[in-house]
Amino acid sequence: MSSITIGLITVACTFGGALIGIWLQRRLPSHHLDDASQEVVKLGAGMIATITALVLGLLVSSAKGSFDTLNDGIKQSSAKIILLDRILAQYGPDAQGIRDQMKRSLIASLQAARLRKPASAPGQEGVQFTNRVEGVQGLLRALTPQTEAQRQLLAQAQQVAGDMSQMRWLLMEEAQNELPLPLLIILICWLTVLFMSFGLFAPRNATVLSVLFVCACSMAAALFLILEMNRPLDGVIRVSGAPLRNALEHLGR
Repeated sequence: MSSITIGLITVACTFGGALIGIWLQRRLPSHHLDDASQEVVKLGAGMIATITALVLGLLVSSAKGSFDTLNDGIKQSSAKIILLDRILAQYGPDAQGIRDQMKRSLIASLQAARLRKPASAPGQEGVQFTNRVEGVQGLLRALTPQTEAQRQLLAQAQQVAGDMSQMRWLLMEEAQNELPLPLLIILICWLTVLFMSFGLFAPRNATVLSVLFVCACSMAAALFLILEMNRPLDGVIRVSGAPLRNALEHLGR
């Protein structure tokens, strides 16, 4: 399911729990809603709220860390693309074809990233780009250096290309970070029970309903952000492609 769908389900469950709590006010006997009962419900709700807040905080921190790791990896890859192009420029005219191939590959990758639908497989474009890097590695192996300087430059270029290929595979694995479905279900259940306890003792008026609905939307937004940052290559919140576009501007110069 998409992040938006899960967010809408969260709103429906949490706000629905609040409405159930309000409905139970009229159905439960009065002694179930006295001050002693209210204190026990508040203690239970506080415990659930604390656990939920801890889990959400850890998930946000983990998702942000994964997002930043992928974003930094793209910046490093872009820098290595520029570095490889400069090394090949120093190698001489024999490497011009490889430089042109790198530029075409980067253009194709950026175009595919813009046209790719969110529903497509995450990391698909990363596989295609890694295959292009491996193609560049094959072209590098086909070069025949004539001087000691060219041999050194070729060794540097092969090292950089190898680092690029390894980094792309690592980034693709990082991009597959999915939130376990049982954890999502448990979180939504906790939130539903929590909002049910809110509704159980809440006054029945439009202001209270509005506040509960806004709070339900806020909880759904938190889950939405976590899911989106766990899918940084597709979805609404994506890593920036600016470093790759900047690298494209420097290629061939």
